[in-house]
Amino acid sequence: MDATALVLEAPRRLVERSFEVPDIGTDDALLRLEACGLCGTDHEQYTGVLPTSYAFIPGHESVGVIERIGRGAAKRWDVREGDRVAVEVFLSCRECEPCRAGAYQRCVRHGLRDMYGYISIDKPPSLWGGYSTHQYLAPDSIVHKVPASLDPVVATLFNPLGAGVRWGVTVPQTKAGDVVAVLGPGIRGLATLVAVKEAGASCVLVTGAGGNDAPRLETARRFGADIVCDVTTDDPVQALRQATGGRLADVVVDVTAKAPAAFVQALSLVRHGGTVVVAGTRGANVEFWPDLIVYKEIRILGALGVDAPAYRRALEILAEGAYPFADLPRAVAGASGIADLIETMAGERGTPPVHAVLAPGDAS
Repeated sequence: MDATALVLEAPRRLVERSFEVPDIGTDDALLRLEACGLCGTDHEQYTGVLPTSYAFIPGHESVGVIERIGRGAAKRWDVREGDRVAVEVFLSCRECEPCRAGAYQRCVRHGLRDMYGYISIDKPPSLWGGYSTHQYLAPDSIVHKVPASLDPVVATLFNPLGAGVRWGVTVPQTKAGDVVAVLGPGIRGLATLVAVKEAGASCVLVTGAGGNDAPRLETARRFGADIVCDVTTDDPVQALRQATGGRLADVVVDVTAKAPAAFVQALSLVRHGGTVVVAGTRGANVEFWPDLIVYKEIRILGALGVDAPAYRRALEILAEGAYPFADLPRAVAGASGIADLIETMAGERGTPPVHAVLAPGDAS
């Protein structure tokens, strides 16, 4: 049996290729892909913003069914053939110091250089990404069983929602009663909104910028945002003070991408002694007054990646069904339509969807 996959051979050159499905031993498994979520990394890979010198199968938000599994892997992951699982992007050796501490995105054996959706097809057995009918689950993979009630397309939200849990709650230690500002109304901003609401935040502001973000801010309202603000027309600090009786944010989570001004706004929105989490990349130098960090005693934390507890909580939230994740503005494409969808996500073809998904079995 062969697997069919889309290989990114060069920027904007996705080529369909066939690969032999590997034999499965005691400690590994084979996943039959049902859906793979897309994010900013996908279009940065596709357009060449994140360049590579090798061909690879993209896709790092994989959900599918275990088709074959070894006895050791089944015991380690507590899954069996036929189970639907979500696959984490990072692998973990479970032995090095970072892995033992739970920071396996810095695994000595794997780390950022060796993660699903970014591994050369020259590394056997080639099936290292979600743009495929099948994905190889190596012994160091981390998988989570998906509740049976979840549709696989919706289940791909385990990744951004897991990010929202870690970036919005775990890293800044958000607690009940906190005022939180979330900068950016995309899928990770919405996920962070949900995560901090679940943690008991008393008031949440979500910001966006311009007409394209207007419908996303309305979606944020439906997801429970107490205040939404278009920063191109309104002052987010004033909006937050008016809603809270003068309070600024205990926690600010910046998930924007290539928006240097957002970091400056974060420093203005956070209270004295508050926390700013920077989870989005700037893409440019940021001009700001560093002394403000000193005078306000701001705690600034960077956040990269997600961990297993956050993914587990994300799947629980999705299964509980308290938020309208199933009704998000969404685009689902098959292999033949994925290039157009990625270009739409990059802003090259109309308005990007909030949630984009590759479904290998989709005919589009």
